[in-house]
Amino acid sequence: MKLEPIIISLLDTDLYKFNMDQVIFHKHTDLCGKYYFKCRNRDVVFTDETVEEIKAQVDHLCTLKFTEEELDYLRSIRFIKNDYVEFLRLWRPIRDYVEISGENGELSVVVDGPLFSAMQFEIYLLEIINEVYFRMNFDYEKLRKSAEERLDKKIERLGDGTYTFKFAEFGCRRRLSREWQEVAVRRLAAETDKCVGTSNVYLAMKYDLTPIGTYAHEYVQMYQGIDRIPLAYTNHYAMRDWYDEYDGDNGTALTDTITTDLFLLDFNRSMVNNYSGVRHDSGDPYEWGEKIIKHYERYGVDPKSKLLLFSDSLDFDRAQKLFDYFKDRTKVSFGIGTFCSNDTCENALNIVIKLQYVNGRPVAKLSDDVGKAMCRDESYLDYLKRSVAFRIDREK
Repeated sequence: MKLEPIIISLLDTDLYKFNMDQVIFHKHTDLCGKYYFKCRNRDVVFTDETVEEIKAQVDHLCTLKFTEEELDYLRSIRFIKNDYVEFLRLWRPIRDYVEISGENGELSVVVDGPLFSAMQFEIYLLEIINEVYFRMNFDYEKLRKSAEERLDKKIERLGDGTYTFKFAEFGCRRRLSREWQEVAVRRLAAETDKCVGTSNVYLAMKYDLTPIGTYAHEYVQMYQGIDRIPLAYTNHYAMRDWYDEYDGDNGTALTDTITTDLFLLDFNRSMVNNYSGVRHDSGDPYEWGEKIIKHYERYGVDPKSKLLLFSDSLDFDRAQKLFDYFKDRTKVSFGIGTFCSNDTCENALNIVIKLQYVNGRPVAKLSDDVGKAMCRDESYLDYLKRSVAFRIDREK
């Protein structure tokens, strides 16, 4: 490696990876998953040197294991169960599950293995790819200085009344560096009263912050790979398993994996009461919020007792506008990532690693924004869209 190790702790990932993995460990150990990397930016070049450094960093990642201190911390999280923590005592990232290559400036990353293990690679890989790219292609000290200047202004405005909302830092996957995310989280938590926690489990442990997260799109997607489950009912089975695992705790549901309109057909009276709130991650946030509030009112539930969590490409100005619009009608919070962890004088990378196959079957995310749909099998994507549309039309 030419750089210092980027991942030094297996806790350096988003909390929802452990949340989802615990459900898989208890209910779906027979599932295998295949993930693919995608860079959505144009004109981004991954040099041969960069690709080799990414490989070396992943080699290092796969030498790590959880320490006793880290395992004890996971046990302290009220909804993480001891048998799952004991499994993590034995678990480690397996290098054979990851294929990395580069050609003509493009980076290819494929993760293929048992889902309970393959899914854990996503955040680690994104952290590695992002930091290697920025350290090896730019003047890192210049980027770091611009990030610090911008953070100073954010903290000033969080303290002078310009911004009045509460938020959690969600910056792992697109952070400038491990070092900079730690600085940003530490300062936002210590120098303001607005940062309520972080998705980064390692930083939550180190700075005694609240670790925050529930589940991601891949959790609902994986049910598309289970033969006995109809495609248009995967939200139902995903939410049922989640509630069964957590018994009403850890209860913020993600709505847009296969469109919010379909989600709401399964977000019935029981689920409305079982879940503390819902998360927005695509589509118009104002239209989405109005739709969710109307849905709560339909079941006679006071929207003020429920949480709307917004997490789609937010900066502080967008978050403040959303907060002002909804604050008197419901609980409102925000998960803000890149704007906290990679706001510099250079454009951030828009990179993802998405689940594309489960047990050899294609799976897809539709979302409420057509630009966010991702599937490697166009015929399957078309079939999924028709299945979703058929159920929505039938049950209107």
